[in-house]
Amino acid sequence: MAYQDDWGQDPSVQKMRRIFARMEKIQQELLEQLKVSSFDMRLRRSREETLAMFERAWDLATKRGAVASEEEIASLYAHCLAKTIRLAGTEVPDELIPRDERIIRLLGKDLT
Repeated sequence: MAYQDDWGQDPSVQKMRRIFARMEKIQQELLEQLKVSSFDMRLRRSREETLAMFERAWDLATKRGAVASEEEIASLYAHCLAKTIRLAGTEVPDELIPRDERIIRLLGKDLT
């Protein structure tokens, strides 16, 4: 019997898959620009912290209407990733992440 991806037909699942694909692409591009291997063991903790921060930030941003589009959600993830990498001691130039004042304020005040 052939496998049928019924979930894949659901528009909300399709949207989440696109968001996750953008998040993966943002992570890959940022690491390439920082010249850090995606297999670098130091990233494990940053990725775990990024996920925790992103989940809190996405919930808060959604409640405040700060992010709505797939691109904004991916941008939020990029900011969380950059913040945790910085906290781990690696410099991340501001120009490598999307400029979004709402996200910067949200992460600066409410999630630190």
